[in-house]
Amino acid sequence: MKKITLALAALVAAFGIYSFQQGTPETLSIGDAAPSTTHKMKSTSGKDMMLNDIAMENGLLVIFSCNTCPFVVGSDGSEGWEGRYSELNKAAASNGVGMVLVNSNEAKREKGDNLEDMKQRAKDHGFADCHYVLDANSELANAFHARTTPHVYLFNKDMKLVYKGAIDDNVENSKKVKEHWLNNALSNLKKGVAIDPAETKPVGCSIKRAS
Repeated sequence: MKKITLALAALVAAFGIYSFQQGTPETLSIGDAAPSTTHKMKSTSGKDMMLNDIAMENGLLVIFSCNTCPFVVGSDGSEGWEGRYSELNKAAASNGVGMVLVNSNEAKREKGDNLEDMKQRAKDHGFADCHYVLDANSELANAFHARTTPHVYLFNKDMKLVYKGAIDDNVENSKKVKEHWLNNALSNLKKGVAIDPAETKPVGCSIKRAS
């Protein structure tokens, strides 16, 4: 995987951002069923939604995200992954897969990650077309054992996990991506082709669970 730029490395040192959390032994494995699919969460649309509402005929894409992590929103020298959400949403839909962004940063609700902040962020940064839900008390993140923002989970039509990890190999510049892991997984899922790799390392800030 491409190395993080010096700018992001400085953020790592300053804010405790890291590529993956240590000490989290439990995680969903490839082939596991999606957990908590009937857990209701408030959407930026104002509706209460659950994963089963969003899944389409070929499956569901869940991306744990937020409004405050530089790996999502960008920083000096890095565009972040957020600007790719709308196109990912379209790619997912074209492959018969529903997509949802999940904000589980419970410890930062008063610091940029509350529902009103989410609505404004989606509107201002071009992904208002996506389902974006607030995961109160990080309940869904805990069920998934999700670690980072972003952290990707792709499920097939039977709601079994077929891909997890990162969106692609270049958070800094979408035009320099060499490994389109998630897009390839979406395409292969629809074709019924084996997804390889089925797992990559999630890169981002730790999800800010309440203490």
